[in-house]
Amino acid sequence: MKSIIRLSPCLLLLFIFSKSYAQGEIDERAMIEDFRGMEFTSKEKTFHINFRFRMQNRVGLYTQSANDFHIKEVEARVRRLRLRMDGYIINSNLTYSIQLSFTRGDVDFENTGVVNIVRDAVMFYRFNHWCYLAFGLNKLPGNRQRVNSSGQLQFADRSIVNAAMNIDRDFGLKAYLQPNIGNHHFNIKLALTTGEGRSVNFTDDGLAYTGRLEWLPLGLFTREGDFSEGDLERESSPKLSIAGGYSFNHRTIKTGGQLGKLLFQPRDISTLIVDFLFKCKGWAYSAEFLMRQGGINPVTMNEFYELRYVYAGKGFNQQISYLFKKNYELAFRYSNLLPDEVLKGLETRHDVIEAGATKYIRNHRIKVQWNVMYNIREGNYRFSHPANHWGTLFQVEFGI
Repeated sequence: MKSIIRLSPCLLLLFIFSKSYAQGEIDERAMIEDFRGMEFTSKEKTFHINFRFRMQNRVGLYTQSANDFHIKEVEARVRRLRLRMDGYIINSNLTYSIQLSFTRGDVDFENTGVVNIVRDAVMFYRFNHWCYLAFGLNKLPGNRQRVNSSGQLQFADRSIVNAAMNIDRDFGLKAYLQPNIGNHHFNIKLALTTGEGRSVNFTDDGLAYTGRLEWLPLGLFTREGDFSEGDLERESSPKLSIAGGYSFNHRTIKTGGQLGKLLFQPRDISTLIVDFLFKCKGWAYSAEFLMRQGGINPVTMNEFYELRYVYAGKGFNQQISYLFKKNYELAFRYSNLLPDEVLKGLETRHDVIEAGATKYIRNHRIKVQWNVMYNIREGNYRFSHPANHWGTLFQVEFGI
């Protein structure tokens, strides 16, 4: 097939540092509009593919305790290495998105024993400007921080709340509706999926049912900034998104529903999500509340008395940031996880206070991040508490 190379490799660096910049990355549809990586389009324009990559290289240090600064753990690795391909076949109504991961921490090997290279493999069909469907493997419409791409974050990692309770990716059918009522914009997202995540060949008879509603009462964010952290667009007028969602995973066999180790017996997992985002003139504030239940008893046991369980409890995360001139940003985050009484002796309260400094060189595509965090256990904020400790992360993200 004859192809036209719209952006040759020899012009790649010129592209990266060019003055113009397109919208941020979105994981809920194919990125084929105003987002140029290395592109190939067939001569008859019935096939299009857009290649992009990104990597996150980091070094982290973690102390023995809050008042003992001897290093207990060193983290030096490639946190993420992703290759993403988006495009269309026949016409721009029939699109696809493929995302592959190549680092050990990205393939979920520790939980599943399987190298899960494929993160997304999904087809989209757009009926009109406000309605489209997805079939395949991609993100569920979960909490805001999880829906945001990991390449659009203002901290090196998502919060502990997201780590404990997000619903991640799943295979199935999703519907996305985007109606407008005056200046009020709505995103309605529905999903019917297997409930088993991205690492299985066969599924049981339980399915997952997920729904999410986003309300933008002050109009659309510039360049879809509600899918990225920090106000890099410096919204000239206030922008607001209020959202809520619910997911029910029937008879799941994993500790996190779509994620985690295998349970010894299946459990029903319900997850309630409420979140909020505000941006204006360089300021950004976001908050999210998650509550998860694992049925009557979230704990499972095998014949050797080993325990595996669903994290049942509540989590709250909030973060605030300001973008200074020359794209320097300061951000602060507070996260709290409170397990249910049924997990007493297995889980304790966990709080994290975190500060971050970021230099955006090419918006979220190329950035340098430094984070400092204070981990607090059992609700005891004192430095003398032996379970508390400090951590710091330095990370460079580079991609197109």
